[in-house]
Amino acid sequence: MTQLALVIDLNVCVGCHACVTSCKEWNTSGWAGPMVDENPYDGSPTGTFFNRVQTFEVGIFPNTETVHFPKSCLHCEEPPCVPVCPTGASHKRADNGIVLVDYDKCIGCKYCAWACPYGARELDEQQKVMKKCTLCIDRISDPTLSDRDRQPACVLACPTNARLYGDVHDPDSEVSVAIRERGGYQLMPEWGTKPANHYLPRRKTQMHISPDELTRVDNPLRKEDLTTYTGEETLDDLAW
Repeated sequence: MTQLALVIDLNVCVGCHACVTSCKEWNTSGWAGPMVDENPYDGSPTGTFFNRVQTFEVGIFPNTETVHFPKSCLHCEEPPCVPVCPTGASHKRADNGIVLVDYDKCIGCKYCAWACPYGARELDEQQKVMKKCTLCIDRISDPTLSDRDRQPACVLACPTNARLYGDVHDPDSEVSVAIRERGGYQLMPEWGTKPANHYLPRRKTQMHISPDELTRVDNPLRKEDLTTYTGEETLDDLAW
């Protein structure tokens, strides 16, 4: 059986959020939309996203590094969100393995969100239905688009080609070769969900830092003696 999925290269993801914004733009006006934002600028913002990028630091100073970790629905081969759905709204397509939600059947009970160990499902506060990544099913199944455009919006938008798309059950596909040759792995395989999406690991790099480099001795404020205001006109005083 065909199993469409994403393979994400953590070594080249720069956390630019192009995948997030392109996903939001395409899907909010497409088959899976709208994707509502309620109070997006308040202290406790809420909004519906199919894809999010989590950024965090690892290591101990000075040997630290920043990791950008995109995460969306993993389109598991054994999706726990499907059997718990009381209405059958959550389902896995037999022809391509994509896990979808039928909005007409969804009652917003959140059972699927509780069952998903990856936190990949979100309640649309306006429509009161559960939403998630669809792998842009309306794009990839549109025969009027060119082969290049029949890919998820996030894949097309990524400036570093950190996102690959294809059939992970085809041993000769680009994604399968990348998984096999570059040590691709599944997220939390111990849950037995068999995620279709895979990640390519970051390559280890060694930093050589001398103790002198940990203190900035050439502080420009100190060097130019600008630590105190002397009363002369500065750029901050000019009217633009």
